[in-house]
Amino acid sequence: MEKPYILHLFTPMAQASPFDVNMAYDAGYDAVVPYTHVALDQVAALTQDAIFSRGPKGAKRTGIFIGGRENGLAADMLDAARKAMVPPFEVSVFVDPSGAFTTAAAMVAAVEKHLKKSHGTDLKGKTVMIFGGSGPVGAAAAVLASQAGAKVGIVGREDTTRALNTTEDCNRRYGTNVEPVEANTDSLKAAMMQKAEVALATAKAGYRVVGRELLAAAPKLLVAADVNAVPPSGIEGIDAMDDGKPLQASSGKAVGIGALAIGNIKYQTQRGLLETMLKADKALYLDLRDAFAEARKHAGIV
Repeated sequence: MEKPYILHLFTPMAQASPFDVNMAYDAGYDAVVPYTHVALDQVAALTQDAIFSRGPKGAKRTGIFIGGRENGLAADMLDAARKAMVPPFEVSVFVDPSGAFTTAAAMVAAVEKHLKKSHGTDLKGKTVMIFGGSGPVGAAAAVLASQAGAKVGIVGREDTTRALNTTEDCNRRYGTNVEPVEANTDSLKAAMMQKAEVALATAKAGYRVVGRELLAAAPKLLVAADVNAVPPSGIEGIDAMDDGKPLQASSGKAVGIGALAIGNIKYQTQRGLLETMLKADKALYLDLRDAFAEARKHAGIV
């Protein structure tokens, strides 16, 4: 009798994400077991408990999912799990804190899709402004856009301290060149939008960060994307279902991408990576880069 597929879900939070649990079962895992309040120094012991109890063949039918809400901590937990493996006792690990990696991957892949479809270009050399970029989705999107060759700014609309701290962490961990952008006055906001070719809204749900006045100050804008599905939209004029719909901006050629269009790619990306773990003959370590590669497939980029 074959051993069941088991996914161990580690999170430093008080509760596991119901979204992640649902996704894992839908991807084909027979059991999903959450471990809450997991500290970084506990990951190694939990990992070794998982790998040694089933033998090398059973290890292939075992996986670890790392959640939480902090990108940096999740990445450190992935490293701790990897170092705790003792081949041939080795299981696959997938990290996706708050769904940030798969959401950011879907968002940037959708932007790539519409840059190509509507404008015949890509992210290389484009100026990307990220609103709400100090959060997990925005920070992950900043890394991906920068690695794709864009000039990326994380917008500090009131206080640039969080934007500065986020850019420093992104650049230290991933070798990117993301910069904080001060935009706490009307003149600074206008100057920022004069440069923007791509605008990404990743602020908290129900909070508008780009209104019509800023769109009217954006003569170069090509694509705007918004992950907020809760009214009001993060970018005025973008509906949740929009997928390349013309957006009123001073450039006259901008298109908008809404939260549900991005969410569709995100869903396929997370499920696709979970299914990849199930089918793998050897242990995989799936992180932000893998999420982006998967998202680009579902967006039709590759």
